[in-house]
Amino acid sequence: MYRDEPFSAYRRHPWHGLEPFPEGGAETGTVQAYIEMLPSDTVKYELDKNTGFLVVDRPQRTTATPPALYGFIPRTYCAEEVARRCEHAEVADGDPLDICVFSERLITRADILLNARVVGGIQMIDGGEADDKIIAVLEGDNIWGGVDDITDLPPIKTERLQHYFSTYKMVPGKDINIRVDHVYGREEALRVIEAARADYETHYGDLQRSTD
Repeated sequence: MYRDEPFSAYRRHPWHGLEPFPEGGAETGTVQAYIEMLPSDTVKYELDKNTGFLVVDRPQRTTATPPALYGFIPRTYCAEEVARRCEHAEVADGDPLDICVFSERLITRADILLNARVVGGIQMIDGGEADDKIIAVLEGDNIWGGVDDITDLPPIKTERLQHYFSTYKMVPGKDINIRVDHVYGREEALRVIEAARADYETHYGDLQRSTD
């Protein structure tokens, strides 16, 4: 993603082949995000972990669409360390750490990379598994670019995310067990990211060292 990097003849795997931070991002709380879904998507798209291609996971059963750009932070993994930060979960969901990015300008395609400044997160518990959602704003955004913490966002922005994640798996006649009541600020979000990076190192560090 940087001009001074050597050219790669092959596309890098969005989860394993990219850095979680742009240059200087670790110091400023700015991450690199891979976007899987747009606010206009009525189909659930997800990265295929083996091939690195974006695939159709399922058509959404309801009319709900994500209120923000939705994807994950590369080289993160939600396992023991992430679960340890969640009082009501003993395990995590075993996926890369999810991120929701607010942008004032309409972005019309997924399968892209962008830089986003972390402002907070939602501690989601899905069926007893920790499944945190980091909340961020697009770097340089003309409306949201000055937001530093979750408290700087209009409360309705977070409420819409909570509503979406509490209902997007609903099926008529079936109960779901999802909690999204705990919202946290920037500092806790950065600690969750570090926990997810530690989990990635534990579970995929040998793979990473063999390919770097």
